[in-house]
Amino acid sequence: MIMADINWPAFWAPIRLSLQVSLISSIVAVILGVSVAWWMSRKTFRGKLLLETAFMLPLVLPPTVVGFLLLVALGRKSWFGRYIESIFTEPILFTWWAAVIASIVVAFPLVYQTMKVAFSSIDRDLEDAGRSNGANEWQVFRYISFPLVFSSFLTAYILGFARSLGEFGATLMIAGNIPGKTQTIPTAIYVAVDSGDMAIAWAWTCSMVVISFLMLLIARRKPPQ
Repeated sequence: MIMADINWPAFWAPIRLSLQVSLISSIVAVILGVSVAWWMSRKTFRGKLLLETAFMLPLVLPPTVVGFLLLVALGRKSWFGRYIESIFTEPILFTWWAAVIASIVVAFPLVYQTMKVAFSSIDRDLEDAGRSNGANEWQVFRYISFPLVFSSFLTAYILGFARSLGEFGATLMIAGNIPGKTQTIPTAIYVAVDSGDMAIAWAWTCSMVVISFLMLLIARRKPPQ
């Protein structure tokens, strides 16, 4: 009876959008996270601790606070919001791109911290040996550093993807909950429970549990020796 009560086209729409948002946001987050972690792990400067603390803030701030800050930053009253609107030729708020931005912000700290720990654990003598043999910084990164942290890179990406998939508060604040346009799985579950549609709420919940379990299982799997 529960399966028969589900509107299947309505069921798949949030899943497709969530996977789309998570894929794009996790790719951007991992590019930013790896780049910033590589730079921060090799630089020492005044204010570094404050900057790193700012990077980690989305992990501890309430999602509504993150969403409010993004709402202000991306709104028409801010110069950044007007600049983004000039690129997209329309407001970015309450579109699926807003959900992507929210997911990038909340996923970045996980990617950054994972990769910073990985880069910091590399034996600097190996990198210096490459430099002494004429390798530039890009070659050192590509042929020495990155292969050594590749397993951590996979973990960082998977954690970023899973975090993006589960984002709710910030997404609801700046993307809303428009069915077929901005409604992701977490927001769809919230609305389904609020309206008493427990059948589809259970179906979405089970899909989230399965996807998240598989992502964490892959992240925790030891690479072959």
